[in-house]
Amino acid sequence: MTVTALDQSSALVIIDLQNAIVSAPTVPYTGPEVVARAVELAHAFHEHRAPVILVRVTARADGSDVTPGRNEIPAQPGSLPPEGWDAIVDDLTGHPDDIIVTKRTWGAFHGTDLDLQLRRRSVTQIVLAGLTTSIGVESTARAAYEHGYHVTLATDAMADLDLAAHHNSIQRIFPLLGQTGSTTEIVEMLAKAHTS
Repeated sequence: MTVTALDQSSALVIIDLQNAIVSAPTVPYTGPEVVARAVELAHAFHEHRAPVILVRVTARADGSDVTPGRNEIPAQPGSLPPEGWDAIVDDLTGHPDDIIVTKRTWGAFHGTDLDLQLRRRSVTQIVLAGLTTSIGVESTARAAYEHGYHVTLATDAMADLDLAAHHNSIQRIFPLLGQTGSTTEIVEMLAKAHTS
């Protein structure tokens, strides 16, 4: 379903637009294309004095704070990430009212103060954008839905490492969690929400 409305108390939540992730080879949009659309969304939310939350993922170099548990793809030992890998890209920094949330798992709710930050501002709806569609964005969308927020997903402001995974999230998962729309549609809906 395409986006039909935004609550006046909406917040923009941007997932993992940080140096190392934005430089990864993503599809169907490049990291810089996703950043450009996220900047457009952030500008619109700033214009309407609506909250913008920038989420970043990090981990200690020794891996001591990585989520424990077994999986079939073990971590690559001995390779330290480059300095500043977890810094939010410059295009999205510098707005004094933006909220920074740091996570250590895929989703932005578990182990963070995201829910508290949203409830403190009486937010009822979140608009999601960022990287990657099937991991950080989808995990956060699922948790937002479970926390009772209305969820809107800016599908042209996200991308994935795998095209099939991206399409699966957009076509099969996101319609179960909320509404989807383009950056342009969401900016227009935001303006309507703040003029009605």
